Amino acid sequence: MSQSETRKRLLSGMQPTGTGALHLGNLEGALKNWVRLQDQYEMFCCVVDWHALTTRYHETSKIAPACREVAADYIAYGLDPKKCAIFIQSHVKEHAELHLLLSMITPLGWLERVPTFKEKRELMAEKGEGDESVSYGLLGYPCLQTADILVYRANVVPVGKDQAAHLEISREICRRFNYLYGPVFPEPQTLINEEAAVLPGTDGRKMSKSYGNAVYAADSAEKVAETIKGAFTTPTKLRKTDPGVPEGCVVCQWRKVFDPEGYRTSWEEDRSGERGCMQNKKELTELLNSFLEPIRKRRAELLSDPAELDRILVDGAERARATASETLRLVNEALGLR
Repeated sequence: MSQSETRKRLLSGMQPTGTGALHLGNLEGALKNWVRLQDQYEMFCCVVDWHALTTRYHETSKIAPACREVAADYIAYGLDPKKCAIFIQSHVKEHAELHLLLSMITPLGWLERVPTFKEKRELMAEKGEGDESVSYGLLGYPCLQTADILVYRANVVPVGKDQAAHLEISREICRRFNYLYGPVFPEPQTLINEEAAVLPGTDGRKMSKSYGNAVYAADSAEKVAETIKGAFTTPTKLRKTDPGVPEGCVVCQWRKVFDPEGYRTSWEEDRSGERGCMQNKKELTELLNSFLEPIRKRRAELLSDPAELDRILVDGAERARATASETLRLVNEALGLR
């Protein structure tokens, strides 16, 4: 029996966004855990480009380059192509076939009640965009998400604590298929990383590319310094000697993540007025650049060698397709279509 046959399967993925490169919240909140899990599971790690079309159908030319950057970030941060299949979603067409089949059995009401659909629809309305901007693809996003998972008959999906509810509709669709046609799929379980770091954005809001409040894997040392220079600190700490509140200071919160052994000293000095915000920012910048330097170097190597990155993505897609095609054989047999 091969090693892959003795291990449970795991599906993970991220959507490419406009800037391509992942930010520190992605790296610390998700990828760090994925790197740890690749030794425990048979892993399939994709870049979900079709999902990007649900809201970015008007700027498709940016999606493919962004996918390559995300894939490079996966590898640069520590995912090993020899241990897990790294690929782009649209390169494995079985995702689309299973999405179509699952959409036939998914009640409309299930999709309409998904909180993220309601939120995105309301956001579009606030921007003055009419219902013509709300596509079938946006409504059917959960079906494609479910296909991504079930096409590998994944046992687990790693998610953050705030994302666990998003997987429930996939579990419902899975149960419905198995009830109607027989137990083809294992019901995917959430794998919540309780220790995942939650980094606030530099402005104190949720870290997001759309807010422009993040540090990215591709940022130069100078860009990191510039970004941290503008990060929020304790509003009432106007002078070095003023007492700080590290629990509410973005710079201090980041220091806690990237200096877990030594942050307490800096926090207490900040709280007692022994150190100023400029010192905090300078030291955090040094920590971040030390952390990012090997990642920047590796991603630059990958992006400067398109043939090698292509080789990794093609190999990952072939490995993924081998499992996905077997799943579709079982699905079509269960449906009586073959």
